[in-house]
Amino acid sequence: MIAWKRSAKPASWYPRRGDVCLAALDKERPVVILSRNALNARSLDVCVLPISSVEHGEFTLRPGLKAGEGGLKRDSWVKCDQPITIEKQLIVYPPLGSLSRESLARIETGVKEALDLS
Repeated sequence: MIAWKRSAKPASWYPRRGDVCLAALDKERPVVILSRNALNARSLDVCVLPISSVEHGEFTLRPGLKAGEGGLKRDSWVKCDQPITIEKQLIVYPPLGSLSRESLARIETGVKEALDLS
């Protein structure tokens, strides 16, 4: 298990779109914040995409992220086919990092393809 540095959440903090954070899902794992900031600031829930360190070659809807990107410690893949909504309290502060615009655009494309959105 990788140890991540944790801090107390400031009262005004909320996860931002494109942030990579740890979250308590099936196990504690990194996620990409997908929902828009206006919702993230006011809602009790956020929409996220789980990130896996296991590559599945058959899944073309899982864009890769290189180690270091978004604060990730190893090469990882974003599960664009598995968007989920979780309570904000399950997000660990501080974020591991943020994704580049290019990476976020690839993820957005993957989500649109997975959900058959035009």
